[in-house]
Amino acid sequence: MGDAAASERRVPVRKFSGGDVVEAEDRVAVEEPLEIIIGWPAETEGSIAETRNIAVTMRTPGNDAELALGFLFTEGLIPSVDAVVDVRAEPKLNRVTVILREVAESSAAALERNFYMTSSCGVCGKASIDAIRTHAQFSAAGAELRITAESLVSLPQRLEEYQAVFRGTGSIHAAALFDAEGLRPEVFEDVGRHNAVDKLVGAMLRAGQLPLHRAGLLVSGRASFELVQKARMAGCAILASVGAPSSLAIDLAWDSDMTLIGFLRDGRFNVYAGPARVDS
Repeated sequence: MGDAAASERRVPVRKFSGGDVVEAEDRVAVEEPLEIIIGWPAETEGSIAETRNIAVTMRTPGNDAELALGFLFTEGLIPSVDAVVDVRAEPKLNRVTVILREVAESSAAALERNFYMTSSCGVCGKASIDAIRTHAQFSAAGAELRITAESLVSLPQRLEEYQAVFRGTGSIHAAALFDAEGLRPEVFEDVGRHNAVDKLVGAMLRAGQLPLHRAGLLVSGRASFELVQKARMAGCAILASVGAPSSLAIDLAWDSDMTLIGFLRDGRFNVYAGPARVDS
């Protein structure tokens, strides 16, 4: 989803192959900073009383409003979309402002943090597992989603079919939803794995479709602690990745009663936590 034209750019390259040198053009994924700002409405309608810079993330332009909402939700800064008055995305200025009704006391400490994200590592200095358990509204315990091994191994190829920017550049990540029937059409791309997930979660938050108890989350790349955290916040019972999970990601998945799948590619996969949801 998003504007593929704004997500990629053509650049001149010199190609070397088999002793030949050719001047050509290549398509690359766009990476630009996005400033995420929160504000509070003033008494005068349409104006803002106060703003605060919350984060700067390196992202692929497109779905900036969803990215900001997903970030605020998965970081525990807003409890639901009802806390949001308005979202003002300004793509040309690389910023998005989320107008909130108020800030809950439970979020006060989080608001004091200075976030800086890169497209590769995500938010620096993640909270502990105990803190994540405190913030999560939804539990995967008892979620009814189950999936067969046959359905799982079909997901990566289906995901590539939806990745318009990846086909052109080969350098972008994706996050998608799936259920027992296979891949769903909700697919978001970004140079950062965490951004792609936040865009997806933000879209589902906006659509009133959280928690995602009947859906699994598929991500390209590896499964880090922060991606398990974001899936947990959205109420996903299953997180599947085409790459490897980290040790802390596995610990959090077990702690959250989630199913964690890694190395989902080439017709195979490993289940690192919650194997009962996968049928042979």
